[in-house]
Amino acid sequence: MLYAGVEVTWAAAGVTVPWKEHASYAPAVQFLLAALSLLVGCACLAGTRTLAKPGRVVVATALVTALPVFVVGTNGLPIYFVTLVTLSGIESATGLAQVLLNTVGAALLLLVGLSYRRRLRGDCPRCGRPHAGASDGPLAHPAPSRAPRRTRISVYLLMCGLLPWAAAKCIWTLGGNALGVAGDDWQRTTSASASGPSKAAASVGIDVTVLAAMVGIFLLLGLLYVWGQVFPRWTLFLSGRRVPRLLPLIPAWLTGIPLAMYGAVLIIMSPLIAVGVLPEIEPSPPFTTSSGITWMVAFGGLAFAGLGIGLIVAARSYAARTRPVCAGVTATQRPE
Repeated sequence: MLYAGVEVTWAAAGVTVPWKEHASYAPAVQFLLAALSLLVGCACLAGTRTLAKPGRVVVATALVTALPVFVVGTNGLPIYFVTLVTLSGIESATGLAQVLLNTVGAALLLLVGLSYRRRLRGDCPRCGRPHAGASDGPLAHPAPSRAPRRTRISVYLLMCGLLPWAAAKCIWTLGGNALGVAGDDWQRTTSASASGPSKAAASVGIDVTVLAAMVGIFLLLGLLYVWGQVFPRWTLFLSGRRVPRLLPLIPAWLTGIPLAMYGAVLIIMSPLIAVGVLPEIEPSPPFTTSSGITWMVAFGGLAFAGLGIGLIVAARSYAARTRPVCAGVTATQRPE
């Protein structure tokens, strides 16, 4: 209801809500999103009741249809994260609010859909395991453990996709030339809108977007190792306490999915541009050649897709390893 109210208010008042650079949501789209949010809200309420088969199909269809819409609406989340962390300023407050609304909606729908699927399978909607007894008691958490070796190797290989993109950014930041871009031109172009922290990072040869990627790598490592489940010593008063399970999972899912989608688009675009299927991108400062932009599109695709898929893979492993069960209940065998 909150989402629908905001969308209708913005559409009726003619408020500009950007969804990508130089493009905004049309009022008709906002009204459609409002209607979809009300429809899926009713489906969520209906999903808590015992329904006949037609009702179950309607609820499942509504959830499956609405979730991708909200997930696509979160595609600006990584960019806003970088601008907030680096204190670079927010281009559009309504754009940020729209992304946050879609992010919250996607997270809640994901949890509701998971609970509903468990209920249909005859499992506990809370812990996902088949058992007799109530599902509102205390939870028993498994012992901390690191991800399997195969998962760790897969994530490390995906992280390697960041190297070409990060290397080019750091070369430019240090004043070097690469891909037809001169370091002086890069610094001149980026420093015009850079904040104090961005300039401080650049002074030691670290591009601010590379710094943001390092935050993603930190999250990745936490999902793979024990210190992501139990606060380590350097967290001071939190040391030894269990990390809330959703604390790393929610940002991993909500950042990993849009990053993977965005990176996949860039990976597909770059070879199509190179062979002439898609038109070349006109160079704009600091780029001087279309080929340089094409290479940077490819490097960006490898970086974003690698980091995004790595977050998804690591989050899936973390979710399985940290999955709690309802304590004090008797497990039952699911009928075949």
